[in-house]
Amino acid sequence: MSAPTATAEAAPMSRRQTLEALSGLLLVLFVAMLSSTVVSIALPKIIGALNGSQTQYTWVVTATLLTATASTPIWGKLADLFNKKLLIQIAIVVFLAGSIVAGFAQSAGQLIAARAFQGIGVGGLQALVQVAIAAMIPPRERGRYNGYLGGVMALATVGGPLLGGLIVDTSWLGWRWCFFVGVPVAVVALILLQATLHLPTVRRDDVKIDYLGASLIAAGVSVLLIWISFVDDSFAWLSWQTAAMVGGALVLLALAIWVESRTAEPVVPLKIVRERTTALAILGSLAVGMAMFGGSVFLGQYFQIGRGYSPTEAGLLTIPMMAGVLLSSIVAGRLITASGRIKPYIVAGSIILVAGFALLGTIDHETPLLVLGAAMFIVGTGVGMTMQNLVLAVQNTVALKDIGAASSSVAFFRSLGGTIGVSVLGAVLARRVTERITHDLAAAGIPTSGSGGGSSTLNLGALPTPVQHIVRAAYGDATGHIFFISAAIAVVGIIAALLLKPVTLRSSLDLPDAARSAAVAADAVDGAPAFDQVTVDATGKESARR
Repeated sequence: MSAPTATAEAAPMSRRQTLEALSGLLLVLFVAMLSSTVVSIALPKIIGALNGSQTQYTWVVTATLLTATASTPIWGKLADLFNKKLLIQIAIVVFLAGSIVAGFAQSAGQLIAARAFQGIGVGGLQALVQVAIAAMIPPRERGRYNGYLGGVMALATVGGPLLGGLIVDTSWLGWRWCFFVGVPVAVVALILLQATLHLPTVRRDDVKIDYLGASLIAAGVSVLLIWISFVDDSFAWLSWQTAAMVGGALVLLALAIWVESRTAEPVVPLKIVRERTTALAILGSLAVGMAMFGGSVFLGQYFQIGRGYSPTEAGLLTIPMMAGVLLSSIVAGRLITASGRIKPYIVAGSIILVAGFALLGTIDHETPLLVLGAAMFIVGTGVGMTMQNLVLAVQNTVALKDIGAASSSVAFFRSLGGTIGVSVLGAVLARRVTERITHDLAAAGIPTSGSGGGSSTLNLGALPTPVQHIVRAAYGDATGHIFFISAAIAVVGIIAALLLKPVTLRSSLDLPDAARSAAVAADAVDGAPAFDQVTVDATGKESARR
């Protein structure tokens, strides 16, 4: 492997410059999150307007998560090789194109395809924002800034559903503006980052991107998710289709692992993934992603279809969850910065998350809103204390040169968990709804043909009033079951958190050993005498002596 090409080292950014650049990065993160939260609350109306089914409802979400998952490690690896600022801007452009195409979709199938393309940009943004922040701010100080991240997450998650509900309920706008609304914000972020973000770039002459490994991972996961969507509906669990799809997915994923272990530049570096803290953080992120994405994506559907609220009302009813995310991420972030300890907050957050989902698992179509609000607040608190801090725990253990691959690996598995969670829980929901509707329609003496079920239209306005009541009760009661499954999945996160090593976050941008090696390598390139010693003082500031 050839040595890095020498580049001018950028001067450290001042606090003012850091905050200016951070504002652009947070705006980018806000846009990426808004793309999901705006749509989530409006999706029942969107799928109804496009005459889509429950399966298509799930795939509008799954398609974005799937392509974001597959592209995240590629973006992360590119960030270790190329200019991070340029990559963020490219990701924004891809996201913008996908948003515009989604807004003009004429069918559920076209919408799913557009959302899949949009997911490529989302994958870049969710990986590269973390990488850029890690390149600017030391881990010890990053806890404080994680509070800002939590605030943006909460704002996007609270404001998104409200905005989506208002857009759908405003006749002169319509649901298409759920996709158009993020375009001007993304353009502003693009301009702001061009003016404020300044990061050093280290280029190598032997750049290699593992496209084969990424393709195999995406193909393996896609086949598995397609099987989950159709098993027990289009074909049986024990059938040749199941054997072919599950066997094919396992073969593709096994080949992906084989390729990743032998390629020079793997998209998911096994060396980093095998490290204890990274492996446990990945396991925790996988569980959190499955529980969080898989559970919360159906809240909008529960309030609108199961309880009969408007999209705007449904957005307002999700505020307790986002308030929990906002408060817990800010408070935990500041406490982590003050103490340098991160494990206690991840463990506590994992336990709180399970408790919240367990309480949501008891709901039905008549549960008091006060109980729902309390359960959602508890879930939000758990998410705020775990999600970003799992990434921070990994970033603290790796050298700055590997920060992109490490951060994107955690984001990759969290997104993968979310993709699997949405698909699995969506399939479970569709099966239970179908069974309940079929049973209740038969009990009421109403013919079942074309009146409900997992593959039927979600346009309730087209159904007779008695059938509407049956469908609402079925969705309201079935949603509690999938939250209970989410709680069981999230228990894995508690186990992973308990096994994490108790460490104190470092105060330097890079590991001391990595800083020493980089200094020696730079001198070798420049022909200058090597540094005799690199030291780290009490504040974590690195210095060198010849």
